[in-house]
Amino acid sequence: MGFKTDIEIAREASKKPIQQIGAGLGIPEDSLIPFGHDKAKVAAEFIAGVQDRPNGKLILVTAINPTPAGEGKTTTTVGLGDGLNAIGKNAAICIREASLGPCFGMKGGAAGGGYAQVVPMEDMNLHFTGDFHAITSAHNLLSAMIDNHIYWGNKLEIDERRVVWRRVMDMNDRALRDIVTSLGGVSNGFPRQTGFDITVASEVMAILCLSNDLDDLQRRLGDIIVAYTRDRAPIYCRDIKADGAMTVLLQQAMQPNLVQTLENNPAFVHGGPFANIAHGCNSVVATTTALKLADYVVTEAGFGADLGAEKFMNIKCRKAGLAPDCVVLVATVRAMKMNGGVAKVDLGAENVDAVKAGCANLGRHIGNLKSFGVPVVVAINHFTGDTEAEVQAVLDYVRTQGSEAHVCRHWAEGSAGITGLATRVAQIADSGVSQFSPLYPDDMRLFQKIETIAKRIYRADEVLADKKIRDQLRAWEEAGFGNLPVCMAKTQYSFSTDPNLRGAPTGHSLPVREVRLSAGAGFIVVICGEIMTMPGLPSVPSAEAIMLNDAGQIDGLF
Repeated sequence: MGFKTDIEIAREASKKPIQQIGAGLGIPEDSLIPFGHDKAKVAAEFIAGVQDRPNGKLILVTAINPTPAGEGKTTTTVGLGDGLNAIGKNAAICIREASLGPCFGMKGGAAGGGYAQVVPMEDMNLHFTGDFHAITSAHNLLSAMIDNHIYWGNKLEIDERRVVWRRVMDMNDRALRDIVTSLGGVSNGFPRQTGFDITVASEVMAILCLSNDLDDLQRRLGDIIVAYTRDRAPIYCRDIKADGAMTVLLQQAMQPNLVQTLENNPAFVHGGPFANIAHGCNSVVATTTALKLADYVVTEAGFGADLGAEKFMNIKCRKAGLAPDCVVLVATVRAMKMNGGVAKVDLGAENVDAVKAGCANLGRHIGNLKSFGVPVVVAINHFTGDTEAEVQAVLDYVRTQGSEAHVCRHWAEGSAGITGLATRVAQIADSGVSQFSPLYPDDMRLFQKIETIAKRIYRADEVLADKKIRDQLRAWEEAGFGNLPVCMAKTQYSFSTDPNLRGAPTGHSLPVREVRLSAGAGFIVVICGEIMTMPGLPSVPSAEAIMLNDAGQIDGLF
């Protein structure tokens, strides 16, 4: 068959009305808030009404460190959900919403690929149901109200040098990382240095994704620390009186979005924190709702398991009382070759030795995941150029790591190409062998939590942090924030902070550049190495190829 692009395949999808998809999960029509014919939000009242039901089985899909060769983590998540339904199971998937920044930058889209996609693909990758716009607006409303409070007399005695709440937008724009606001004289306020982060790095995004309901959302928004006084006393969002209006802006965004796969199976797509600079998982409310409505829920955690899966386990599961019953680790032969030192242009040639050399990255992820007490299965996402000898090398290697691998052809064949993995995953999930526990206890010191992740997950020798950072962590402990988990902001391309250091490096150090307290979300953000909370566009952005064709259809998303 001639290969079609993802967007061509998505365009040919035979979609069912979203009410039929909801009915398959037992959601009545009047509990769906439709956005057109093919997407809807699930009403909060319905969600509240199903909380006494037992939970289904939770399956986490994660991956090796990403390479330019592509791994297909979302594609595998979608394929596995379809595969479970194909073998007669009642399964739903839960994934994140796409950010406009990477859609127009490097990534092009985030709805799966080939014959394992979520549709409507174009809507999902663009404005969707407006959740990210609502988060951006709520975040920037708070920014405006802080500056406005200072302008009108500053009754709270905020130290303008210690305003820690930045602004956000859902675009990659390096020019806005570090800026000065309020220039132009008295009528514009007091000039100060600030900057923009991308919306997916906003604490409001994290709060939306970790809140159980609107009351919890407003409480957490109120807990945001926005600034400090001259004597270092914290100023909270509720002191600015912004939490109520922010909750109003986020009321609809809090409700999970329901869409469907190409095979008309249910998909919850809600929330979208990046895993390299934020906590990397879809919303707690979407995942917990899916667990009440389906027997198996397949969800993903962003980027490699050193980031997404670590945060899923240590932050999301800890906060939401969840525990995965099985973990699927996605790998590709092509990525093994790149980790083994092969350049992208040379990936087409068979190179079994490079595959074997690159498997060290896969092995470390398997070991790391097992340290959480969870059973791990490897999904080899098959590419048409993979040779039998290369695939066999991965299968043999995984066996030496005390795990098992399955070759998956869902990209080309849909659910029919992944039934083997689906059958095995369901068996493992049903067996109850998972003995999940987070990597560190709540009461461990903050710096020790950072060290635990650095040494046990990244295999670093040491954490490099100057006195100012250590003092800041101690001050937060004294202020009562010592029991919070840590959210590592680090490059996704390597276990280390050097994006070019592939494989399974040892002997490296973890430099901590900055720490930020997200008191509302309930974690400490630890910024490591050169990672940016506002990405830039590449030299040739994907946006250059995105356009409307003569038929008025969108081309260029992939």
